[in-house]
Amino acid sequence: MTTKDRLTAVDCKNASSDGKKIKKLHDGQGLYLWVYADGKKYWRLRYKLFGQEKSISLGTYPATSLKQARQSAQAEREKLASNIDPSIDRKVIKQRAKQAAENSFEAVSREWYSKQLHTWVHSHAKDVIRRLEGNAFPYIGMHPISQIEAPELLNMIRIIENRGSYDLAHRVLQVCGQVFRYGVVTGRCSRDPAADLKGALTPHKKKNQAAVKPEELPELLRAIATYETTGNRQTQLALQLLTLTFVRTNELIGALWTEFDLDNALWIVPAERMKMRSEHVVPLPRRALEIIHELKTIAGNSRYLLPGRNPNKPISNNTLLFALYRLGYKGKMTGHGFRAVASTILNESGFNPDAIERQLAHCERNEIRSAYNRAQYMPERIRMMQWWDDYIQGLENGASVVPLFKKSS
Repeated sequence: MTTKDRLTAVDCKNASSDGKKIKKLHDGQGLYLWVYADGKKYWRLRYKLFGQEKSISLGTYPATSLKQARQSAQAEREKLASNIDPSIDRKVIKQRAKQAAENSFEAVSREWYSKQLHTWVHSHAKDVIRRLEGNAFPYIGMHPISQIEAPELLNMIRIIENRGSYDLAHRVLQVCGQVFRYGVVTGRCSRDPAADLKGALTPHKKKNQAAVKPEELPELLRAIATYETTGNRQTQLALQLLTLTFVRTNELIGALWTEFDLDNALWIVPAERMKMRSEHVVPLPRRALEIIHELKTIAGNSRYLLPGRNPNKPISNNTLLFALYRLGYKGKMTGHGFRAVASTILNESGFNPDAIERQLAHCERNEIRSAYNRAQYMPERIRMMQWWDDYIQGLENGASVVPLFKKSS
């Protein structure tokens, strides 16, 4: 075929099927422009290898121009010169791309995340995926997990540190390390490069949540007792119940009436609402029961112990924290602080440390141990919670409360 017999840009633009279902316009060396009755146009390359005739697509016109189609055709002919079948080569490349996508850091991370999801509370799960999506995936997400090395990982961490987010940098690296270890056990990578970064991150001082000292607790309790004069009664009762039960704030805020067995003075928090995904039993002392009965009157028909303005939703996460702010304890006390001060006082008062830890729901993730620990030390925990109730009331009233046990010198 001579040059003048080859297609021109005008030929391609004006080509029609002339009433045929498909009209094939030859450009030379196996390259054709297929023109369909509906006006659509496709580039195809016909070739012969090992006595077998085949054809492959080179794109559509005009998205792929005549010049581009010729360049693509030439690249495929070069493969043929090395006895490489373009059709098979494409399938191999496509398969490799699919495997790379399935084994990318993001793909492995999401698979790991889905496996862990049932063991986490909703808030923690949101934190984990947010850290990955906002800080890891944009930089290493599409990279094959087996090819990510420590310098590449460090570069990603440095980007976080350059924002001054040193604590976040440590947390993101920790999550990435878990993903890499999952990749190792599932055969997608051979090692965890996050471990190589030990000592390379900018140190950060972990900030503990604010909590009053034991000797400052009486003043706080008396302040809470006056909260009704500046705030609402429900919030005041919630703070008092948090003091008496020292559960996590989100566990109190999300409490449902169905969780309470008031006849047996027990609050059973289901596993799906607990940080460690294990059912937690809270023995309810006398004053806690009184508070809960009053909260029931306030809650009305809401299914929540502490309904918000919309009775179908609980109060917000910040309600109790802002109440402490109003009492003058901003930066001095948080909802979590009640757990810290209770732990300190109960330990100093001689209670069994294991019973205290169980009551704080600091338990193992192991499902068998968790089932066993659900009611472990229960008689002592019931006695301890009532002692705590009496102790708190004594502090509120200004009495001098003597620890239940004396520590030997």
